[in-house]
Amino acid sequence: MTVAAQRRPGAAVSMSGAGIALFGVVGVGAPNPNTLRTSITWLRLPALPGTVSEAITSVAIVLSCLGALGMLDAHRRGWSPDPRLLFRAGALAVLVVANLTPVGSSDTASYAAYGRIAALGGDPYVTTPAQLGGAYAHLVGDVWRNTPSVYGPVATWWQAAAAFVGGDQPWLTIWALMLANAAAFLATGYLLIRTADDPIRAGLLWIANPLLIGVLVAGGHLDTIVVCMAVCALHFVHRAVRWHHDLIAGGLVGLACGVKISAALLGMGLAWPLLRSGAWRQAALQVCAATLTLTVLYGAYGLHTLVPLSAASRMVSTPSLWAVFDHLGTAFLGHRAVATTTSILWPALMLALAWGLHRRVPADTPAVVAVSFVLAFAWILAAPWSMPWYTALACAMAALAGQGRLTQYLIGTTAVLALFHNSGGHGWTW
Repeated sequence: MTVAAQRRPGAAVSMSGAGIALFGVVGVGAPNPNTLRTSITWLRLPALPGTVSEAITSVAIVLSCLGALGMLDAHRRGWSPDPRLLFRAGALAVLVVANLTPVGSSDTASYAAYGRIAALGGDPYVTTPAQLGGAYAHLVGDVWRNTPSVYGPVATWWQAAAAFVGGDQPWLTIWALMLANAAAFLATGYLLIRTADDPIRAGLLWIANPLLIGVLVAGGHLDTIVVCMAVCALHFVHRAVRWHHDLIAGGLVGLACGVKISAALLGMGLAWPLLRSGAWRQAALQVCAATLTLTVLYGAYGLHTLVPLSAASRMVSTPSLWAVFDHLGTAFLGHRAVATTTSILWPALMLALAWGLHRRVPADTPAVVAVSFVLAFAWILAAPWSMPWYTALACAMAALAGQGRLTQYLIGTTAVLALFHNSGGHGWTW
């Protein structure tokens, strides 16, 4: 190992630790423009001024990105930390930020409001947080206050369970959601380290990834639950020597789609290699199990659950080439024509990008992991609405893949998106 390689981990680890610490500072300095409108825990400092919290959050993102890239590069050059040490260090950081006010997004407040609606016997796919009113609605981001739930039935039940714990105290509901999310993040990290060919790389990409901890755990996003189910599904796919393994894998895909419908990318990733290899029976078992699970889940509420999701699918975020197209095209074609054109073009672009990315995936990567990774990454790049926490599935798949530059691009993409979208629901740019 070279002297440079020995030195680099120290700087990278220091930047990673500093990034996590700065995310924590923003969390304890709530309320501020990068957190919810109130502090949800007893651990707090005086509220940070807007310019200070924004600057600290941006520096935290940059340091976390550089730290994650530096640690991965050091490992590529020969640095071999104990995976158990990586897990313990990551778990400590996770437990710290999970007990603070959510940073970078107000999604946890929306989860809490939808859960409260469901816990009171209402329908979160019809009732909005604004109609719920009270302390729960006050914390919801401005954009989502008049929007019904865009999440699946599994997410609603998860949120309702937290709201049952929190009762009429939204801070307690949000705290319960944060702790449950942290537990799912830790479970996913444990599974990745245990199942990956390179457990050190898997640890650096998930459980000890400061950027992912800052985005997913400090933000409390449901994408963590999706990825946990995805990794479990892959575990059964790799063990698929009996027919019930395929059924379990398909059922887990269906459950993941019951959290966020974007998990269908995982189903595509699992099915496509099987179809190409002629394993029709396995593919049919997985698809049927996923379809049946989804039918049962959505049947509990009805097809009207898809209406809010359809409306949200027409939204466009920044940075995105579709934002430029939407701005310029609306003036000449009208909003409806632009929305229709976008809805047709972006899936085609996603598939084209996935094909191009697949050619750069290391050859030793298992087919299901490779396809799932490129589809998840291409979706982030091509979709009109893309957030930094959407990279969670791609990061988990990268943890199971071989060494490659695409991982660096993925971390960079996550950081760029995080720099654009790190408010606490006080206003978005698109």
